Amino acid sequence: MIKPNLDSEYRSTMADSIMSKAATMEIPINSNGDTRTAEEDSLEQDLQQVMVSGPNLNETSIVSGGYGGAAEGIIPTSSIKDLRSKSRGIPHSQSVASRIARQPDHHPGPSMHHSNSHPTMMSEEATRGIAVEKFDSVKKWSINTYKCTKQMFSERFGRGTRTVDLELEAQIDVLRETKQKYEHILRLAQALSGHFYNMVQTQQALGDTFADLSQKSPELQDEFGYNAETQRLLCKNGETLLGAINFFVSSINTLVNKTMEDTLMTIKLYENARLEYDAYRTDLEELSAGPRDAATMMRIEVAQQEYQIHKDKYERLRSDVTIKLKFLEENKVKVMHKQLLLFHNAISAYFAGNQQQLEQTLRQFSVKLKPPGSDKPSWLEEQ
Repeated sequence: MIKPNLDSEYRSTMADSIMSKAATMEIPINSNGDTRTAEEDSLEQDLQQVMVSGPNLNETSIVSGGYGGAAEGIIPTSSIKDLRSKSRGIPHSQSVASRIARQPDHHPGPSMHHSNSHPTMMSEEATRGIAVEKFDSVKKWSINTYKCTKQMFSERFGRGTRTVDLELEAQIDVLRETKQKYEHILRLAQALSGHFYNMVQTQQALGDTFADLSQKSPELQDEFGYNAETQRLLCKNGETLLGAINFFVSSINTLVNKTMEDTLMTIKLYENARLEYDAYRTDLEELSAGPRDAATMMRIEVAQQEYQIHKDKYERLRSDVTIKLKFLEENKVKVMHKQLLLFHNAISAYFAGNQQQLEQTLRQFSVKLKPPGSDKPSWLEEQ
């Protein structure tokens, strides 16, 4: 509750009279732009008298709770400057706004600012580091691609020099030619396997038909029976030969598409390393032939380091290719010796009608025949 106070009522009455007086007066403006008059001077003197005669207008005594309450507080009110500005014709809101504008901005405490900015700064630094790393990687790749492309066109148009290992290049050409011929053998063997499989299936169907007719034709029972037995025997031998042919196809496929292909991939890496080596070698030679100022010497030093790195890479891959070509040749001779012998013995035994020799050939080369229908997965495996 508000405690009755005569001084407060006196000040309130004086302020209301002054406000009404200031609101009804006219403010003439003279030639100098001065808006002050005698009435305004008297008004200001009255205001000063009010301020001297009683307590400060900025404080109002408030008692909370009720009669006999002991808690008191101070509530700030508008200062005398607002009254003065209103008497001069300046709006109260503008005066308050100017006062608020002069107040210092409120900033959060140092601990809150540090706690919020620290994770943000860490994430920004991590993002900046990743961006710089990617930029350096792209820059390095672009420079390397440019140098290699320039070297490739120079070699193609006969303007640049190329490092050549005549012995190794000859071995690589032989390997590529051999691979093409082996791929041709593989295609023919696959075609033979397909055609022979169809023939075996036809013989089996023909033998079943002969067997059925021997039961239904009493007058030709013996003849149909002999032919049915012959077709069944041919079908059995054909399945044995088909197993040998499929084993031959599988071995050639492994040799061509895995062993030779692996060596050719290493050869491709070697050729790329050779191109990079020649590109950086040419770059170093061009820099060495130019002027020897301070900037050029620094570039020559960097080019020398890059040249040495690519030279080591080129020599390492050349050694890898040489070793792989040697082992490939040994492996090729070993595999083809076994497979060609198997193919020859199996074909000869089959067309000679020597069933025992045919089976012995498969046992000799450890060829396991798959039972009929084994290629198709069981219903349990399909689940």
